[in-house]
Amino acid sequence: MLVGIMSDSHGDAPVTARAVSLLENRGAKKLFHCGDLCGDHVLDELAGRDCVFVWGNCDAPSPVLRKYVTSLGLSWPEAPVHVTVAGKRIAVYHGHENGFFRAKLSPDPGLDYLFYGHSHRYADDRQNGCRLINPGALYRAAVHTVALLDVKADKLTFLQVDTGQELSVKSKRP
Repeated sequence: MLVGIMSDSHGDAPVTARAVSLLENRGAKKLFHCGDLCGDHVLDELAGRDCVFVWGNCDAPSPVLRKYVTSLGLSWPEAPVHVTVAGKRIAVYHGHENGFFRAKLSPDPGLDYLFYGHSHRYADDRQNGCRLINPGALYRAAVHTVALLDVKADKLTFLQVDTGQELSVKSKRP
């Protein structure tokens, strides 16, 4: 199963729409947004899709926003979000939360993937058998990037949003 991973939209709904389109056109069936959505219009781009997201340090969740999120058919997140996709356990953080660095340095046993954002730099690392993936950013980055992951084959591809070009990154594998 292919999943699309994005982060750090910072209210830029047009680039988020292009990212969603790119990931879906490449076969993503489920989307993950690792926080800093920063606006209703970004949430609108995720509406009606199988999507998991978390709040970032620049987001301002409120009771009014909770009602809006629910009206879009999206689930209200509490970071970290834990889900299972195609038998693989995934944790989703933004990257600023208390406990994130501990989770990144020593992931829970049995956790297959940890998705996060915040740094605006795409990355692919492994720690204690867990793959740590940062898709990069859709805002304030030299290149807007997303990640496409085949969870069954453990194959990761980083994509430049505006060109669809595949990007390379050296993975650290202990």
